[in-house]
Amino acid sequence: MAALTRNGDNLHAVVDMGSNGIRFSISDLSEPTARLLPAIFHDRAGISLYDAQFSGGGSERGPISSTVIDQVIARFARFKNTCEDFGVPPQNIHVLATEATRTAPNSEEFRSRIRDSIGWETQLLSKEDEGRIGALGVASSSTAISGLVMDLGGGSTQLTWMIARNGQVLTSPVGSVSLPYGAAALTQRLQAARAEGRKMEKKLKEEMRNNFKEALERLEIPSELEENAKTRGGFDLYLCGGGFRGWGYLLMSKSRVNPYPIPIINGFRVSRDDFYNSDQVVKTASESSAKIFRVSKRRASQVPAVAFLVDTLAETLPSIKSIQFCQGGVREGFLFDKLEPEIRAQDPLLVATAPYTPPSADALFDLIQQSLPGQSSPILSRMIPSSLTQSLLKAVINLSFVHSNIPKDTRPAAALSSTTTGILASANCISHLDRALISLILSERWPGDLAPAEESQKDRLRQFVSIEEAWWCQYLGRILTLVGDIYPAGRVPEDRWRVRFKTAWKEIFKKKQGTTDALHLTVLVNSDTDQAVVDSIQESIDRIEKGGKRKNWMKAKERLNLSRSAEDYGVCVEVEVQEARG
Repeated sequence: MAALTRNGDNLHAVVDMGSNGIRFSISDLSEPTARLLPAIFHDRAGISLYDAQFSGGGSERGPISSTVIDQVIARFARFKNTCEDFGVPPQNIHVLATEATRTAPNSEEFRSRIRDSIGWETQLLSKEDEGRIGALGVASSSTAISGLVMDLGGGSTQLTWMIARNGQVLTSPVGSVSLPYGAAALTQRLQAARAEGRKMEKKLKEEMRNNFKEALERLEIPSELEENAKTRGGFDLYLCGGGFRGWGYLLMSKSRVNPYPIPIINGFRVSRDDFYNSDQVVKTASESSAKIFRVSKRRASQVPAVAFLVDTLAETLPSIKSIQFCQGGVREGFLFDKLEPEIRAQDPLLVATAPYTPPSADALFDLIQQSLPGQSSPILSRMIPSSLTQSLLKAVINLSFVHSNIPKDTRPAAALSSTTTGILASANCISHLDRALISLILSERWPGDLAPAEESQKDRLRQFVSIEEAWWCQYLGRILTLVGDIYPAGRVPEDRWRVRFKTAWKEIFKKKQGTTDALHLTVLVNSDTDQAVVDSIQESIDRIEKGGKRKNWMKAKERLNLSRSAEDYGVCVEVEVQEARG
């Protein structure tokens, strides 16, 4: 096998010296995957530069000790060797320092020791730059952003607004407002206030409320966001930073779909009520006898302070409709800032799936479009959900043959896990809904049994999406099976097509349902197509029709998000094969 080679000029190493830890990464900004900011190396040193300044146990900051500085330099030296191994150009190594380094009494000495020992200059980010870069990290984590943005670090929290679309990012003219309420800093202040009594705790909350209200006024939220919030019933709030990520994983652990099927924080969304249910989150963190996924002891110890912050936000932020957690931080924001606008404008989902594109992706996409109704059904108003966008369907086409090279029995399982622990696991720009929809379609694309654990995962993914989305994912997956039978290499000959589809709604009579509607799918087979190919698709046609049988509809009583009075969902499907001339 040929050795993997990379263009060293496009490799960028970033050291993010935060308050709770130091993160080391090497990212490859080569085309065509630069939009994803793919990291080819990750490491973290659990050195808290914030705690290092309060090691004496008092409330006054002290200098970072020589012992801690030596530990930091040792990890820097190790990472320097790693950068040399990967061939990162020296000019592409960036050391970024935030709140804890900025406020350390011996900050200059600390940075000088790093420069003298390692030869690297430390870029000390101002409060404004830290907020701007953090906001860009959020922009990198999704296709589009529109709402309020908060970054909760260890020493401080930043608040701003953002509109990011088509590669352009707009934020407040003042950048971000930085407030000294990071998870570690607030933990210390809250403990001190509670030690003095309820009155001091109330005083701290009043201080925070006033500062957040003042920050919102300074940010000058544009009328576009204000009007959008009125129309939708509130702002979207986007959260990043370690403190909020810990809160997000706690919310994940108490999701109605349990265990939560997508172990990735980026793209995780919750309602306002769930986010602000701080008492329940604190109870979960304090009473759990087992370790909560991705919540370290240190993060768990900061939960009361984060809950205190969340309670304050509930009292001061404008109306919030939903909350989305983002993986993007200093590394992502710093690198995203280096990308050209046309690269930032790329659809992350299509960029992530492009390496697996079959030879005739456009022709296959046209086939899938032909198999879907163009309007709602006349009686039951059945229609493909809006979440199954053209972008998502193109991504599905890109991935529809990627598992064909593994044993037949394991294809459904590999496809099911493709967006969580498989080939798209490292793409931190994809929403949880898109991950679930793609997994369900691809697992249905490959006929076969799933092991009990995988069947449970599939059921949880179906619970995560709507009942309508669950059925249409099944339908699309089975259509892809039929397409794969006809074009097993994903190659559609330009001079001779083999199959085309037509759809129409048709009124039918069912004994128990009365007059209802069915999706009539016509499979047009080119008269020049070999009969053996035509015979081979009958099993796939039967699977499509079986999915339309009422007994195979998605059952409302088995779903967590529907009342007992809700009806099952599905579409009757009739398939007709016709011969046509090419």
